[in-house]
Amino acid sequence: MIAFDRVSKRYEGGHQALSNVSFELGRGELAFLTGHSGAGKSTLLKLVLAIEPITGGRLIVNNTDLSKLSDKFSNKRIALHRRQIGCVFQDHQLLFDRSVGDNVAVPLQAAGFSPQDIRKRVRAALDKVGLLSKEKSLPVRLSGGEQQRVGIARAVVNRPRIILADEPTGNLDPELSAEIMTVFQQFQQVGVTLLIASHDKALITGLGHRIIALQEGRIIADSARAGHSQARA
Repeated sequence: MIAFDRVSKRYEGGHQALSNVSFELGRGELAFLTGHSGAGKSTLLKLVLAIEPITGGRLIVNNTDLSKLSDKFSNKRIALHRRQIGCVFQDHQLLFDRSVGDNVAVPLQAAGFSPQDIRKRVRAALDKVGLLSKEKSLPVRLSGGEQQRVGIARAVVNRPRIILADEPTGNLDPELSAEIMTVFQQFQQVGVTLLIASHDKALITGLGHRIIALQEGRIIADSARAGHSQARA
């Protein structure tokens, strides 16, 4: 599903954000990205989303070679690529003047789904995260953990193959953080691939999933390699 092959990213001005990064994630695999602030976690996620172009190596996501999205058709192809990926952020970026259901519906409306399909998919997504009863509520009436689950429902309403999450529990206490990670694991169990950036080592270490550690743009540790997985050096 995701394959980095000696990928590098250098920004204009000379900052080297990533250097020779190589790893693979298969269907239904969940992995955590860790590292200090500025290690390259957010940049790596942006490359998967094709928000930023790679400057070296090869990156394949959902059988699409992102290094080849520079032709005249790239805008349309990138839009199609992003629809296969759900994104969850530390700031869940909810619209507080709209109901929970309307927040979850935003990606479907942008994609041109019919009102009937939108309603069915929204209700299914909210049911997945345990918030179907809150469909008509305003986000301000929800707890922090519930608001983050609304963000997850919005990320999965398009039924993506991949979920990317950037510090999704950064503003939550340990109990709510564990609750959110349980939701992510439920999606992994149905074949969704997840890549989650987190600085909370105590939380993610206890979950037993793969951990990829970055330092100054390079992978310095990968628990899957230590376990003789399919990850490549």
